[in-house]
Amino acid sequence: MARVKRGTTTRQKHKKLTSQAKGFRHGRKNLVKMSRQALQKAGQYAYRDRRAKKRDFRRLWIIQINAACRLNDIKYSVFMNGLKNKKIELDRKVLSDLARNNPEEFAKIVSKVKATA
Repeated sequence: MARVKRGTTTRQKHKKLTSQAKGFRHGRKNLVKMSRQALQKAGQYAYRDRRAKKRDFRRLWIIQINAACRLNDIKYSVFMNGLKNKKIELDRKVLSDLARNNPEEFAKIVSKVKATA
């Protein structure tokens, strides 16, 4: 049976690692062991933050809706409860966009909610 030398495959693996670690600082970009660890950690952060991003955006939308509600003399909680009671099914993303880009349309929605409150 012929002897198999693994230098080329190892070099390919290492090359792939270092290309993925491009832009990292110090030894993390060119030392194989450190770049492997850095990429592992980067993957963990990416996985965690893909989920955190959803939470962050929801928080941002709530803040924007609350600010627009205060301008229209209503509390956020009262506004959201009124939407639910009126069966107006707009999510926070859309409401936030309305509040920022079409304040007059948002004011109409607030007036509908205030009518029942």
